[in-house]
Amino acid sequence: MSAPVAPVRQDWMREHNLSLALLVVLRAAEPVSRAQVAALTGLSRAAVTNIVDRLVETGLVRELAPVALPRGRPAVPLVPVRGAVAALGLEVNVDYLGVRAFDLTGELVAEQVVHADLRGSDPQEVAARLAEVAAEVRAAVLAQGSQIAGGTLALPGLIDSSSVLRTAPNLGWRDLDALQLLPAEVVGGVVGFTVANEADLAARAEVRARLHENEKPSFFYVSGEIGIGGARVLAGEVNAGRHGWAGEIGHVVVGSTPGAGLIRLEDVAGQHALLAAAGRPGAALTELLAALESADAQALAAVGEAGRALGIALSAVAHISDVDEAVLGGTFASLFDVLAGPVEQALAELVVFSDWAPVRVSRARAGDYAAMTGAACTVIDRLVASPALWSLARSRS
Repeated sequence: MSAPVAPVRQDWMREHNLSLALLVVLRAAEPVSRAQVAALTGLSRAAVTNIVDRLVETGLVRELAPVALPRGRPAVPLVPVRGAVAALGLEVNVDYLGVRAFDLTGELVAEQVVHADLRGSDPQEVAARLAEVAAEVRAAVLAQGSQIAGGTLALPGLIDSSSVLRTAPNLGWRDLDALQLLPAEVVGGVVGFTVANEADLAARAEVRARLHENEKPSFFYVSGEIGIGGARVLAGEVNAGRHGWAGEIGHVVVGSTPGAGLIRLEDVAGQHALLAAAGRPGAALTELLAALESADAQALAAVGEAGRALGIALSAVAHISDVDEAVLGGTFASLFDVLAGPVEQALAELVVFSDWAPVRVSRARAGDYAAMTGAACTVIDRLVASPALWSLARSRS
């Protein structure tokens, strides 16, 4: 006999409705009124009035000046409160670490990025450096009168459901309890601290960047850095698979040679591999971009080969996942004008259904350090899912 369905408790219902109304206010392209919140959520106007009053009292939402309507009472537009809440997005990658803080409106409150070669680094030493950066960003946030909601750390590796970093090959890290890397007093807050894969978080930032165009976009996101990660997004949600490890496109084999053996995508299209093939080993990405602008033959050939390899890897993704859009982020977004052509050509040639449903290739819209942005977004999402936590925290402060 199956277990009985759990009853819906009244406090759960209140929390759900509070979250629903807050989400409408946050995602609206223009300020919305109580009547619009009621229409969009299906809640009664009386219920919405009580909910909005509570959101205003807790300092998450504020009312603008009433707007006259052709008929009836004036509408009171509702907007999220700027600067009340700050969400921390942290990241350790192969060549940098950093912290960003965003408020409820999506405005950047503070950030700090430190560039360093972290290949083969000691996790505790890197964590200590990141904690220092996080403490400085946190202090800047608090100085502006904001309260910390919490933090999320982005890491370039396999992270399981218990938040253990199983492996980050390009960092040389393995089997670490990622939640214990940073002190709670630096990254903690109302909704706590979590950790996730950097490509998954960058994909979440990309979803957020596309919300006003499509509330439930579907695509495969490719995070091009020194390592290459990926994430599958279905109907606006990152689908990371059973263990949370789906999307590791950088390890897909794209060729082989008699002497070197199997060739992975990262061996051809990773940032260090690209720079070396372009005749600029160890250089900055800006040097490669300048070479491409000057039509340097070796640079063009290197990016073309990388694009071909990326197209081969994405064709495998398309055949298995039936995606119809590939979004190129990170380094690949910077190289998009030269890289996209070879990617599209390989996809058109290799994807069996391309005559009927060609895989589109687009540039990422989430901007630089998308994983940090996505990490902060997950903190906001946790707060929106449990706004009563914010109310409780304010009542105790």
